Amino acid sequence: MLGKRRLSARKKPTGRAAAGRKHAWAKAAVWIRLGAIAAVMGGTASADQRKNWFDDPFVQVTGGIADCPAPEGPMLTEAEMRAEAHARAERGTSCFLSGRCRLPNAYLYDKEIIPRVRKAILADGRFANTSVWAEGQRRWVWLKGCVERADQADALERLVRGLDDVEAVINELVVKKR
Repeated sequence: MLGKRRLSARKKPTGRAAAGRKHAWAKAAVWIRLGAIAAVMGGTASADQRKNWFDDPFVQVTGGIADCPAPEGPMLTEAEMRAEAHARAERGTSCFLSGRCRLPNAYLYDKEIIPRVRKAILADGRFANTSVWAEGQRRWVWLKGCVERADQADALERLVRGLDDVEAVINELVVKKR
């Protein structure tokens, strides 16, 4: 008889051997269930945790207004990060594919741009009485925080817009008297 397997006439274990195996399987099942419960509970706590998943640069540049609230920065939950990941990949590479970027991804510029933003603002000397944070994503710079006068916000925006590799400046500065 070709093609058919011959089944083994093996006896099932009985007595102590059978009881030992059943106990081992029952113990393993309990540990698997406990591990699954811990993973679900741990996942719930960390899913709501906000952090800088993409390591976008976010720095405080000046601190002249003491009661200026610190902006949150590029903080996302894990679900928000997952939703954003594909769009970031597309936006980052489209810059290179269109010929507007020399680097293969627009987000690669940010770690270089934000320190230059900080350096330019501090070197200018007009903004010691402000509290400004700078955030970078895909060659765009967000200016956040507080200034004493509207003309300071405009001057900061013009200064940053003039830096190499900066594509856009989003001015979220608010006027707040000391």
